[in-house]
Amino acid sequence: MTKLKLGPLADDRAVKLAAEVPATVHRDLIAYAAALAAETGSEPILPEKLVAPMLAKFMASDRGFSRRRGGAKD
Repeated sequence: MTKLKLGPLADDRAVKLAAEVPATVHRDLIAYAAALAAETGSEPILPEKLVAPMLAKFMASDRGFSRRRGGAKD
């Protein structure tokens, strides 16, 4: 099995953010939560709890964004 990009999620203080996603994205988030639970041996989490870590991972891997923020290490 391929290792998922997200590992166990940190219990961090949250800021409320409302967003709408297509039904297909919601289904994929549910499937990802199940896969993550199976990989980490934990209970599946709510799909909305995946959004912030996924966005953070995406932004951290975006070199253009990193350069604009001044954190480039290329």
